[in-house]
Amino acid sequence: MIEMKVAGIALDAATRSPIVLLRDAGDRRALPIYIGQDQARSIISALESQKPPRPLTHDLMVNILEEYEISLDRIIIHTLQDNTFYAVLKLRHGEALKEIDARPSDAIALALRTNSPIWVMEEVVADASIPVDREADEAEREAFRDFVSNISPEDFIQRKEFGSGSGEVQES
Repeated sequence: MIEMKVAGIALDAATRSPIVLLRDAGDRRALPIYIGQDQARSIISALESQKPPRPLTHDLMVNILEEYEISLDRIIIHTLQDNTFYAVLKLRHGEALKEIDARPSDAIALALRTNSPIWVMEEVVADASIPVDREADEAEREAFRDFVSNISPEDFIQRKEFGSGSGEVQES
């Protein structure tokens, strides 16, 4: 799993649909997730630390969790199927851990309000992310190519000494 942070909300140029953009810690990959208008507003208000005069849905949920001493351990975006992302809330109540199915947008809105980490399965990142730093990606690929081109079969042979003072060297 890869921990990601909310980079912000954007609008799709063609459809004008809101997109929440997640980024990995190294700012190398971004994961765009299309969301609804209401969820976008909720995420923006959490990012801007806005407190409504009366609790809105996600604020109410946080209040309920706090009242019953339940903490949001983390959220996990675990699957991408038919262009739909799936997430779970990992809740803790004392020693008990529970997993609750959630839309990623709702899970992200709750994670932001509770300062809980956002995790994404590596397969989802591999399937749906977009590169942010192409130059760093290319530099990493070039360094790996240099490493591979300079390696020899002898580099993989492990040498160990066996026996009691025989000095005999065995290859394994």
